[in-house]
Amino acid sequence: MNINIPILMLLGSCFICSIATSQSNYRSGLLPSVNLNKEIAKDWQLNFKIESRQLLKERSLGNITSYDYLHTDFAFIVSNKVGFNSKIGGGYLSRLKDNKFIHRLIQQYTYVKKYSSFRMAHRFSTDQTFVPGAPTEYRFRYRATLEIPLNGKSIDPKEFYLKINNEYLNAFEDREYDLEIRFSPLLGLKLNEGNKLELGLDYRLDSFLENETRNHFWTSINWYLKL
Repeated sequence: MNINIPILMLLGSCFICSIATSQSNYRSGLLPSVNLNKEIAKDWQLNFKIESRQLLKERSLGNITSYDYLHTDFAFIVSNKVGFNSKIGGGYLSRLKDNKFIHRLIQQYTYVKKYSSFRMAHRFSTDQTFVPGAPTEYRFRYRATLEIPLNGKSIDPKEFYLKINNEYLNAFEDREYDLEIRFSPLLGLKLNEGNKLELGLDYRLDSFLENETRNHFWTSINWYLKL
């Protein structure tokens, strides 16, 4: 596959974002992350992730604000391979926001299917978020991830690949319900067997069920390192 195709797709996504942000309430900013993975026993894996969210621009009710640091997440997930293509996992996330820590428990199931020229992953997860003085938030999520090599039929070292994430997040808090839809096209580079970099767009849409649609446009910069 010609590498110009995914680059044009990413540029097209950015163009769409520029149109959307000029006409609606939105947030845009940076979403860098570092993912560390390590095998801790046979069929057991530990993932540690640090992700920071930084707001560059926000438009709400006609008011526009500029840069603001939002939060940083520290997450640990331990997973166990339960089948040839399946894993179950659980973990904990701590979010540092406004000099306070928010706590979240995570449970997930992942199924990965490899085809002749691409890979498809399905992740089903639940989590519970605990904020002092506020009701517990319960979320149910489904994410589909498509990975396509851009050189041949597999992703080899020093080769590019295209990753597309599509996620649906259902949130329940004190009898209130919200649905968030996420779409993320990313261009990745596999540096070596344990080192990958990804760059792309993380688009999120929420609050549209109550006619208060909010658009979120984050520039994702992801580094994956296998220890």
